[in-house]
Amino acid sequence: MSADAMVSRRAVLAAAVALITAGCAAATGSSSSAELVWATGGVTGADRDRALDIAARWHAFHPDAPKVRVEPLPLSPNETQELLRLELNAGLGSLDILSLDVVWIPEFAQRGWLVDLHALRSEIERVSFPGPVRAAVWNGTLWAAPDTTDAGILYYRSDLVDQPPTTWQELVESGRRVGGRKGIAPFVADGKQYEGLVVQFLEYFWGLGGAVFDPDGQSVLFQPDKAVQAVEFMRNAFFQGVYAPGFNTMDQEDARKTFQSGYAVFLRSWPYAYHEIMGGDPDSQVVGRVGIAPLPAFPGHRPVAALGGHNLAVSAFSRNIPAATEFARFVSTSREVQLATFQRRSVAPPTLTAVYRDLAADPLIALLTKVLPTAKPRPATTQWATISAEMQQQIFAVYTGDSDPKAAVTALRDFLIATVKGS
Repeated sequence: MSADAMVSRRAVLAAAVALITAGCAAATGSSSSAELVWATGGVTGADRDRALDIAARWHAFHPDAPKVRVEPLPLSPNETQELLRLELNAGLGSLDILSLDVVWIPEFAQRGWLVDLHALRSEIERVSFPGPVRAAVWNGTLWAAPDTTDAGILYYRSDLVDQPPTTWQELVESGRRVGGRKGIAPFVADGKQYEGLVVQFLEYFWGLGGAVFDPDGQSVLFQPDKAVQAVEFMRNAFFQGVYAPGFNTMDQEDARKTFQSGYAVFLRSWPYAYHEIMGGDPDSQVVGRVGIAPLPAFPGHRPVAALGGHNLAVSAFSRNIPAATEFARFVSTSREVQLATFQRRSVAPPTLTAVYRDLAADPLIALLTKVLPTAKPRPATTQWATISAEMQQQIFAVYTGDSDPKAAVTALRDFLIATVKGS
């Protein structure tokens, strides 16, 4: 991104922060406890609808508590993150509850922007899947309440493929055979130079037995041979026509729309896409002709999906921390809320184990019950934004043919070591 573009983008985001702040001030007036403001972004309008449902249930169960107003943030995760950084770095108290991507929590906690939720930890751990709880913990402390969880899954055209592939090689071979016959791409995913690209690389890398850091997060492992294998798989898929045309510019919504338009045999995406593909999006051309499965594996290894999701954090600058904390507890521990909002909206998977039992007959829930226990979170580090930006640049350059795989992996490993030493 050019310097002028960066300045322009920051100006737009700063203006957005100013508008949010002004809006909150106008709404709350001089009474800081009259309203709780919940800042949430998402990939589709359904995310906002889900939040409005939850706010309505809060009002019904807590008639005497402050009302919750949903403040929509940008659909782009990168823009949402930057906007929140500007807001919180300025110490503004206009936002009370923050929907945070799981990888943002270490940075936001380290900067002193979040409230310690240790008082909720035992209750949340008792009712939740372990993965979402781990993603809300940094440095031994719970900084957010699990709200939704996610894991990478495979979508396939069930009318064209009898069984989903269990290995990546099977996916390539089946996708080419069927795609060639039907005149469509074998595989589509989001290959744009952004966070989604890093997630895919990590799923290949982890799937080959790789690890970025050791368990304590203090030492770099990042095995070069496995990293080279991962980027070479992507490079070969790009140049040999396995990925759909335009892969290098696609985000996750572009990939979903390509698949649901009938232009690919397989799709790697998140669970949110299931509802959209199966009719939530009226433009879907493949309703009733799609199956879902775990991601494929490499020979001799088990498949590994990236763990995603969003957690509810309380801003350290909130003017009503007790009420905001209670709202986070309500959302993360209420079986009725998580069950009802998933059934009505079917966008983001719940985090409560009881809800998975209630919804065991749902195909998406049944799949996630198998996938979530082994899904891996991205490294929990305050330097993740910096690390991810470097990974995006190096991986993109390699798979598009602008960089040598071994040289790029060596440079990336050196960068990781320097970053950990300097943190």
